[in-house]
Amino acid sequence: METTNYFNKIIQELTTAAAAINEREAEQLVNQILQSDKVFIAGAGRSGLMGRAFVMRLMHMGIECYVVGETAAAPLAADDLLIICSGSGETKTLSAIADKAKQLGGKIAVVTTATESTIAKLADVTVELSGATKDQSASDKTIQPMGSLFEQSMLLFFDAVVLRLMEKQELDTEKMYKNHANLE
Repeated sequence: METTNYFNKIIQELTTAAAAINEREAEQLVNQILQSDKVFIAGAGRSGLMGRAFVMRLMHMGIECYVVGETAAAPLAADDLLIICSGSGETKTLSAIADKAKQLGGKIAVVTTATESTIAKLADVTVELSGATKDQSASDKTIQPMGSLFEQSMLLFFDAVVLRLMEKQELDTEKMYKNHANLE
């Protein structure tokens, strides 16, 4: 198959994945972000990279946000939200972070393919995305390797969340650009 045919197949998979997202779950995440004092993101591997991209946009919106484990991260408190990005919902380090956030009184959201996972059971908000976990267990949803469909879906889902947050906060690109890095 030609590269452009693979690209078209990926777009078809993403279209199917987008149609499967539960709007109620998405809106719960949007509302929880708006109700929180600070937002923290944790994820491993490529899932973590998608979370980092989301943190950047939240920062552009003026939302106080951090990547867990970074040197400049603030402490999590009771009125804060931890968003975990995990296809399997079973990554041990992320599970430990979720446990600690719960102990500190924070809210937990998880974006995952596994709504019955360890992390999902701890979460106050669960958003299920279509896709496969990195081991491709029980997946006939994708031609892509490992967790690619989940990771791509998460990036696009987070961009859609940003648009919804912009709408609710009456923000536009011009207002957000004022928070963009300017030392480049």
